[in-house]
Amino acid sequence: MFAVLNVIRKPFPKVFAMLGLIWLAACQPMSFDASGGSLKAGAPVKVALLLPRGSAIDGDNIISDALENAARLAVADLQGVEVDLRVYATAGEIPRAQTAAKQAVADGAQVILGPLRAEAANAAATAVAASGVNVLAFSNNTTISGGNLFLLGATFQNTANRLTDYAKQSGKDRILVVHDEEIGGQLGKAAITQAIARSGATLAGTVGYERSQQGVTSAVQQIRAAAEASRANAVFMTSTSDAALPFYAQMLPDVGISQPTTQFIGLSRWDIPAQTLELSGLQGGWFALPDPTKSTQFNSRFSEAYGQPPHPLAALAYDGVAAVGALAKSGKRDALSAASITQGAGFQGANGIFRFFADGTNERGLAIAQVQDKKAVIIDPAPRSFSGVGF
Repeated sequence: MFAVLNVIRKPFPKVFAMLGLIWLAACQPMSFDASGGSLKAGAPVKVALLLPRGSAIDGDNIISDALENAARLAVADLQGVEVDLRVYATAGEIPRAQTAAKQAVADGAQVILGPLRAEAANAAATAVAASGVNVLAFSNNTTISGGNLFLLGATFQNTANRLTDYAKQSGKDRILVVHDEEIGGQLGKAAITQAIARSGATLAGTVGYERSQQGVTSAVQQIRAAAEASRANAVFMTSTSDAALPFYAQMLPDVGISQPTTQFIGLSRWDIPAQTLELSGLQGGWFALPDPTKSTQFNSRFSEAYGQPPHPLAALAYDGVAAVGALAKSGKRDALSAASITQGAGFQGANGIFRFFADGTNERGLAIAQVQDKKAVIIDPAPRSFSGVGF
């Protein structure tokens, strides 16, 4: 029996709902093994896919189609494992996510992929916790992970760890954190400061700002003063391309903070949209991204199969099925237990290697890119394997 049976999940904090992203065939119901998601020799692995299809939120149906298509592509790629994939629509609603999860287990599901957003994922995992069935959700919100809920979404902590480790190794070890005061910026700040402490680098201070034109403008002199006082040699920014990042790329060099004396580092991807790479202030800056070779291969295969490029979140569904397939191939009855899911060697996914931790979070093999001549150039490739015992 899984340890999750002793876990009582806390109500989900509403303040974190915005962070849920940051990513059928009708069958006769069958009896479900009381031991949870245990596999039976020779029988297909029953996987439930919970999608926000039917949601009133703009774009959710497009995301749902992309996730389902990616999952089916992964099923087709599996060798030596048969997967019975069943899709359940939640309409993006928490009560329907709970109902869908319970129905999936009643239908014989041995593992659940999805839902998309954090609140729905938390509700679904809570609803089936007593059954021992694990949930691999598409969310990246670490406030909900743990117990029988594992995250597939790329987390702030994973990105912060990768970039901070590289900065420390490269001598950019006095890091000033610049973040907005909204919840996303606060969580980004927490991830970076934890990564700094973990890596042995030095936290050179933090500067928060109100997410407004006045707030960004006012923070520039604060950043300059903090960088000078702490002798910071790196500025780690949480902002995205559609927020304050372009302003700081322009204004920080104007007050004397620029490459290569002060290394700019981004928690978000600076190649999306590609126009961000053209900003003069970001030339020489670093950011992390999935293994480009693997990502290109997945994008090409998806486009060839479905006639259009995948949604950025589609790879998460592929990874979920790939992980289930790799685990089931071991032939072990408890292949979908928490202990098996968190095996150290991890899995090969659409965007490279990834693995789950016991707390429900994950690690993804990321590459380090530098902005050079308005292009993203890989200066430290993504790892191709993790150390650790696995299948």
